Amino acid sequence: MLAVFAGLPGVGKSTLAARVAKELPACVLAVDTVDFALQRYEVTEPRPGFAAYGAVAALAEVQLDMGHHVIIDAVSPVKAARLLWVEAAERAGVPLRVVEVVVGDDAEHRRRVEKRYESRDHDGVPDWVRVLERQAEYEPYLGPRLVVDTFLARDPVEAVVEYLSL
Repeated sequence: MLAVFAGLPGVGKSTLAARVAKELPACVLAVDTVDFALQRYEVTEPRPGFAAYGAVAALAEVQLDMGHHVIIDAVSPVKAARLLWVEAAERAGVPLRVVEVVVGDDAEHRRRVEKRYESRDHDGVPDWVRVLERQAEYEPYLGPRLVVDTFLARDPVEAVVEYLSL
């Protein structure tokens, strides 16, 4: 199965993905990790982030072909990015499950983003202004998905694992 944990920066995608991956088990492939590595090695591209999404999609297909469950950890803000995951799942012949992660309280979301920004260990971590810019670009998700509000849900791991196991 290919699971995509999507949502704005700072909503808790990575934390939730790691916890769910331990339960399934599954490997987690994070677009940010690839993107930050490309920046560290001064790889430039005309469309920032595009190569990271493509690399993660390719890695996901390798893992799926080996029979592993894969969780993608990525903002996936637009249809073009989301289409990569659809195509990867189709080529691998596995189901695609989407978990859209949100924070239902703007003040809490901002607090998390600012805390993360203050403790950042690289330049790729966005500040609150950049998150708001990403929010303006974020296209509504259409189609089946599980929406998890990490502000309201005490411990969503069990519900997410159940959804992914359908």
